[in-house]
Amino acid sequence: MNKERLVNHLLELVQIDSESGNEREIADHLFNLFSEMELIGFEDDTKNTTGYGAGNLFFVLKGEEDIEPVNFMVHMDTVAPGNGVKPSIKGNYIVTDGTTILGSDDKAGIAAVVEAIRTIKEQNIPHGDVEVVVTVGEETGLVGAKAFDTSVLNSKFGYAVDGTGKVGTIVNRAPSQNRIEVHIHGKPAHAGIEPEAGVSAINIAAKAISNMKLGRIDAETTANVGRIEGGKSTNIVSDYAYVLLESRSLDEKKLADQTAHIEATFKQAAEELGGKVDVFVEFMYPALHAKEDSDVVKLAVKASENIGREANIISLGGGSDGNVFAGQGIDIAILGLGYEEIHTTEERMPLEELYKITEMIIEIIKLQALK
Repeated sequence: MNKERLVNHLLELVQIDSESGNEREIADHLFNLFSEMELIGFEDDTKNTTGYGAGNLFFVLKGEEDIEPVNFMVHMDTVAPGNGVKPSIKGNYIVTDGTTILGSDDKAGIAAVVEAIRTIKEQNIPHGDVEVVVTVGEETGLVGAKAFDTSVLNSKFGYAVDGTGKVGTIVNRAPSQNRIEVHIHGKPAHAGIEPEAGVSAINIAAKAISNMKLGRIDAETTANVGRIEGGKSTNIVSDYAYVLLESRSLDEKKLADQTAHIEATFKQAAEELGGKVDVFVEFMYPALHAKEDSDVVKLAVKASENIGREANIISLGGGSDGNVFAGQGIDIAILGLGYEEIHTTEERMPLEELYKITEMIIEIIKLQALK
């Protein structure tokens, strides 16, 4: 690979403002870049339904027909504060000036995929079709991935280049998630004159939450209360409260059981205290589970070993675009990128990890050609 070109491209990418919902500029940059690299593809029309700044990009480096295709997915959006990034190289790291994130999540993934393809082309390395998906809105609920039409993919498996841990980390399991929204209805009354006449929605919420299994439920399941709102004034018994929760599990039956437990606990507390609740559950994304003896995992393990990294297969507690694609029947593993302190103004990208993830992508493509 051309390390200088790789680093310079990442420095260029992180300076393109692309907070979630405002992906137009970086989508144009990548569309033009892939076209210049003679990849074949398009921007889909999902922005008309998602309301985001651009559609998803899908491009293919055409290869030999007798070699099975493989896909790589990355996302173009970043969290805030991600505008006006001023990167620099400090020692062995790419860093910011401390006022913004860096955006290596997931622009380091984009830069690595681009450099890998450039290297494959320049060195005439044998390969099948290499499919690249670049999504919008990953950071705000996997919006682009959910809207993407996976029927355009010819590959049966691929990699989300957007994982935690040093290069060599291979995430083969990630949880499904439910978003749980609870509206609690009580009865208002004057808190000083006749509190007995009221039913406090806040008390119902407190009772329910105190009786609820939360945090780490077991090795595969978690649950969390993320937001509570309610009340108008101290002299009014609150007649309404709102609670937003989530539950996640690697096992979708356990997810259903934990969600049912949360709903039942709210309903019981409301019944005991004289109020009522409305519970709305939104299934956010399916679980990802690539078996350790699957091609997608075995190929990543071999590629790790070939670049001098020990493969570390792990389960992850968070979702990614890979979950959505896995739910569409595509075998997906998530590759560790090695970025550090992401989503903070202390974020930094080790140069060695940037080189290694690029090397690993090249090695995966090489190995796929040898199967």
